[in-house]
Amino acid sequence: MTLTARIKIFPTSEQVEMLLQTTRAYGEACNCVSELVFESRKMSVTFLHKQAYRHLRESYALRSQMAQSVLKTVAARYRSLKGNKHSWTRIQFKKPEYDLVWHRDYSMAGRLFSMNTLVGRIKVPFETKGMEAYFDGSWTFGTAKFVTKRGKFYLHIPMSKEIGEIPTASIRQVVGVDLGMNFTATTYDTDGQSTFYNGRPIKDKRSRFKQLRRALQQAGTPSARRKLKRIGDRENRWMMNTNHQISKALVHRYDPGTLFVLEDLSGIRGATEIVRLKDRYETVSWSFYQLRLMIEYKALLQGSKTIAVDPRYTSQRCSKCGHKEKANRDKKKHSFCCKECGYRSNDDRIAAMNLQRIGMKYIAEVVA
Repeated sequence: MTLTARIKIFPTSEQVEMLLQTTRAYGEACNCVSELVFESRKMSVTFLHKQAYRHLRESYALRSQMAQSVLKTVAARYRSLKGNKHSWTRIQFKKPEYDLVWHRDYSMAGRLFSMNTLVGRIKVPFETKGMEAYFDGSWTFGTAKFVTKRGKFYLHIPMSKEIGEIPTASIRQVVGVDLGMNFTATTYDTDGQSTFYNGRPIKDKRSRFKQLRRALQQAGTPSARRKLKRIGDRENRWMMNTNHQISKALVHRYDPGTLFVLEDLSGIRGATEIVRLKDRYETVSWSFYQLRLMIEYKALLQGSKTIAVDPRYTSQRCSKCGHKEKANRDKKKHSFCCKECGYRSNDDRIAAMNLQRIGMKYIAEVVA
């Protein structure tokens, strides 16, 4: 498992200047190499090393490892551009960033990070804030990214650890998890208990963000565009924090040895054609996939397991008699009434019940 931890650091004013000086040089060097890649269309680090390494050392005063890091960072960015099939364009490095390789550009010295700069190493205190478990010695640190935002400084550190998957035969509880907008998550477990995580406050707040964004877009002034960027960043941070809270509460509700059965909603963005225009922003941009990933890794850390299954008909199939019909579900009223046996319930609860049953079938097939 690999997670990215955002660690806040507290450099002194003198250290801040040293770090900013380093990030400026690093960014300028990245843009220099980016121009070379753009013109040559060659992304080989070996080629870039021959063409640019000496120039980076002499013109930007980069240390050897920093120069190597610049070459790898730029090459990786262009490979990502090509891999995602975007049009070929020159990538610009505008934000103050700096990639640090573990044990070369940064390391830990007690409760301090030792970080490399253009003028030598500095030791900076940091704050874990709820991430103490990642500093117990069992996690491996990867290449960190130094980031500054609104006068605060962070290290984004990939942390890896080998975690064995729980054997299917050891599962003692199966929980179906339906993700949606009316209820962000609805669960149904082996004991027949349902839990609803209300999504209405989230939907209302996102609607307010949408209205504010529309007003700023109509204004079109430079200050409005700057505020529009801040609004977008604020909404993303708020949504991520909300998903963290929901996923933590959901996973910790159940003991280790639980199988969580979720819907595979990877194609949700392809649903734009069948969603009303006025509802498209709330539906298509909803971060279901992010919430699913958070549930998955939190469950794994707790000693549980997750599977993602086909979501088709989970809200249309009666969990009592198995009758499947589109008319069973009333989307506007969020209700379900089976046309065959008359069973009634909330449509999200029905989906969670069907997912739980899929999980039970999965266990039976694997164990058999």
